[in-house]
Amino acid sequence: MAKEYSRTQRVGDFIKRELSGLIQFQVRDPRVGMVSVTDVEVSRDMSHAKVYVTVLGKETEQEAEESIEALNKAAGFLRTQIAKASNARTTPKMRFYFDASVVNGQYLSNLIEKAVSEDRQHDDYDKADDDSEA
Repeated sequence: MAKEYSRTQRVGDFIKRELSGLIQFQVRDPRVGMVSVTDVEVSRDMSHAKVYVTVLGKETEQEAEESIEALNKAAGFLRTQIAKASNARTTPKMRFYFDASVVNGQYLSNLIEKAVSEDRQHDDYDKADDDSEA
């Protein structure tokens, strides 16, 4: 029977929780801004972790580039702090990436909302035509 919740997922969730607090309260670099950690993918050998973040007010990777660069420079400090909070033998090296999925989700949601409202307008128009013919 396969494990439903693997060790890499547990480590990723732990890192995600810890990073959220550390970035908010410990990182003093003003370039970072308001950052949310959306996901952490840990390699099978636990040596590397891809950390996906969104930056408040930044919708593209180019806009968030400065924040991502500052986080990557602070990765060593963050790794040290996570190692202190963890009882694991090793702590993965972290690399930060911009997560565009939230922006893409908002864009798709807006498209769906627009399509639904247009359908309602067409339905209202068709009902008005049916009433005038009767």
